[in-house]
Amino acid sequence: MSEVTQILDRLQQGDPKAAEDLLPLVYNELRRLAAHKMAAESSGHTLQPTALVHEAWLRLAGKDGQAQFQNRGHFFGAAAEAMRRILIESARGRLAAKRGSGILSLDVDELEIPSPTSDDDTLIRVNDALEKFAVLDARKAELVKLRYFAGLTFEETAGVLNIAVPTAKQWWAYARAWLAVEMREATR
Repeated sequence: MSEVTQILDRLQQGDPKAAEDLLPLVYNELRRLAAHKMAAESSGHTLQPTALVHEAWLRLAGKDGQAQFQNRGHFFGAAAEAMRRILIESARGRLAAKRGSGILSLDVDELEIPSPTSDDDTLIRVNDALEKFAVLDARKAELVKLRYFAGLTFEETAGVLNIAVPTAKQWWAYARAWLAVEMREATR
């Protein structure tokens, strides 16, 4: 049993120190995933991968620091979902401001978090299509979240979902085709 899994077990049993012990072990991997997404950003963005990781960690740990994760795959799936939600919220906020919905008041502590694509409209369309796809096939939608929003490789995604790498590649091809058709129809 890996050290991460052992700490996740302690977290489930209510150990208050477990969340503190978990972050150093997963931080570099989370930062690598965030850096992968940041590489697609246009120059001039203000957020660093570290800030995306920290925001995702705050959401994962919860208000009381007693988040529950079944295993390593569940943890990284939750991390991918947290990053996806952060990126979508940020994109929606930027689009609302761009379309004149009013001035957004920003706290000094608030960070602008970029999306995996520099085009917010595309990101929102991908997310909307992905939400429809999740109703039809939640496992394949989870694969898309892990690949697109968290930047996991096929091998990493297969490990998180507990499937074979060829299966992950087949699911990815199917999901991409379905999402492309859905997004094309949504723009008509």
